[in-house]
Amino acid sequence: MRRGEVLKGSKRALVTGASTGIGRQYAEQLAALGYNLIVVCRTESLLEELAAELRERYGVEVVVHVKDLATMTAAEELFAWTEQEGMKVDVLINNAGMFSFCDIANTPAERIKRTITLHDVTNTLLCQLYGNDMAERGGGYILNMSSFSIWMPFPGLSLYSASKAYLKSFSVAYAKEMRDKKVYVTAVCPGGIATDLYGLTKHWQGIGLKLHALSTPKFCARRGLNSLWRKRKCIVPDWWMRLFIPFCLLLPRFAMNWLRGFTAKWQK
Repeated sequence: MRRGEVLKGSKRALVTGASTGIGRQYAEQLAALGYNLIVVCRTESLLEELAAELRERYGVEVVVHVKDLATMTAAEELFAWTEQEGMKVDVLINNAGMFSFCDIANTPAERIKRTITLHDVTNTLLCQLYGNDMAERGGGYILNMSSFSIWMPFPGLSLYSASKAYLKSFSVAYAKEMRDKKVYVTAVCPGGIATDLYGLTKHWQGIGLKLHALSTPKFCARRGLNSLWRKRKCIVPDWWMRLFIPFCLLLPRFAMNWLRGFTAKWQK
């Protein structure tokens, strides 16, 4: 059997932000490994389309749940719903996210609240709720999507990179807490991915892929799951991106000033 593969329908995975991009790839790759699925996001039409495709292609059960996860009560409500429906989760993929590229001084307060709530509050509580349940049942797997931007505290990225830095730090520490309970936690810190998250057009995504500045969602999801099955605490999917971490952290002031001026026109 392939790494992570299970007897079809014997286990269940929950994927947030599953409608497009990396989340969709996580859902598809888990379905290919035999997992029944719960797919969650805010857009019902995209979820229904995904569910129909995965049912037909892989013959697994796919349950759709429409939910805005950027609220303070979202985690408890989602967990209560799965418990009410009698659906136990063996693999939790916390993928839902929102991107922000804007100085804090110009960022709407509502965006600040929703970003921190989605990336940090909801994901932390989902880990606690489902992690405790997994531990009681003998174990499980949790994957949290952080970001390479945690090593890039640059102007405009203060909100996004800080919220993702919390998630990475939390995931590594939480992995150590839960390992003896056979609940394995992995933080994935990808660089640029060719998705709509950053507001790039398909044309620019294509250019980014050709220049190897961006990776495909399929590649990121595959590396993320492989690291999860191998019980790694943290992974940067693109190995060459790891070489740039010291440069990001040690970027001199003049370079930072130039970068700020160059990217200011894209802040919004």
